[in-house]
Amino acid sequence: MRLRNRLLAFSAAIAIALGGALSAPADAQTRSRIKDIADFEGIRQNKLIGYGLIIGLNGTGDTLNNSPFTQQSIIAMLERLGVNTRDIAGSLRTRNVAAVMVTATLPAFARQGSRIDVAVGTFGDATSLQGGTLLVTPLLGADGEVYAVAQGGVTTGGFTAQGQGAQVTRNIPTNGKIAGGGIVERELGFQLATMDRTRIALRNPDLTTARRIAQAINNFLRVPSARPLDPGTVLLLVPENRRGDLVNLLTDIEQLPVEPDQIARVVIDEKTGTVVMGDAVRISTVAIAHGNLTIRITEAPQVSQPNPFAPQGTGGPTIPGQITGGAIAPGGATVVVPRTQVDIQEENDRRLAILPSGVTLQELVNGLNALGFGPRDMITILQAIKAAGALQADVEVL
Repeated sequence: MRLRNRLLAFSAAIAIALGGALSAPADAQTRSRIKDIADFEGIRQNKLIGYGLIIGLNGTGDTLNNSPFTQQSIIAMLERLGVNTRDIAGSLRTRNVAAVMVTATLPAFARQGSRIDVAVGTFGDATSLQGGTLLVTPLLGADGEVYAVAQGGVTTGGFTAQGQGAQVTRNIPTNGKIAGGGIVERELGFQLATMDRTRIALRNPDLTTARRIAQAINNFLRVPSARPLDPGTVLLLVPENRRGDLVNLLTDIEQLPVEPDQIARVVIDEKTGTVVMGDAVRISTVAIAHGNLTIRITEAPQVSQPNPFAPQGTGGPTIPGQITGGAIAPGGATVVVPRTQVDIQEENDRRLAILPSGVTLQELVNGLNALGFGPRDMITILQAIKAAGALQADVEVL
């Protein structure tokens, strides 16, 4: 009896283990890491922008008459370098310089001396930046302070070639990049390791997802340290035993799996005929009938040629050279005869279909496809179902 009970208990344990192993992948497919759906306070990028000059272009730079800001920038730069250009300012005709806007992204916790990538784009009528070199350009943040300085050779992903009768352009030669062309000069003061609390910002705000994140963190820490403040924010209080170790704590938290919730939404792009529906979209019981009436009018005019020696009608053109009874007489005329064909095609094979209440996304798609509806028809049908109050989802038209 004891042996039998042990065998039954062992079999039950194996069944539970196998059941958990089989259900784990299916459950894991719907979960995401916290780092993939949320951002931590202070760990963010910053945008930088600047205005500069690119030199060394092979006659593809700005036309100074059409780009006065380029001319003023050249004069100001030369004067800062000790070159007096006041007497020749009106006679500058160079096409080897282009004014550009310089943009870059300052990574989180970038230190002084670290390098960042820089992008440049023409500001005037320059046709290509190929072979150019960006001069020293300060890059400013939103607060007007200089955080980096950019300089270096520009790499373009396109080119242009032009002759007297043809021109070839590949990609966009007026944009370029400088890999590692920016050097960080100022750091952003933010002490992450010494914080006793931080906030977690959801990328897609949702009340249910915020609560699930807080529950996952509390279950991991075994103390109530996290709570949702609003649909887009979760407040995390650092436990006493993890003070001064916030970096390692956030590293552990960002790996926790959470199943994000989402609003039932249907996104429609009428320009391209694209329909995107979320998994939570549901439809109440509704009957659908959709048919198309196509009227096609085809014009195929024909040319009617007169028979040989045909008599000419009154007022028609005279064709000389045709002889009747030995005398020159008017001939027949060539006329265009209209030919119009009208075809009416009505798709009578479409029938009234009923979609039961609470159908899933897969069932909805299968049902619409079975009825022979294309993307354009689906857009009209979904909008009509929403107007009837049977579509339990938000419809967003791009």
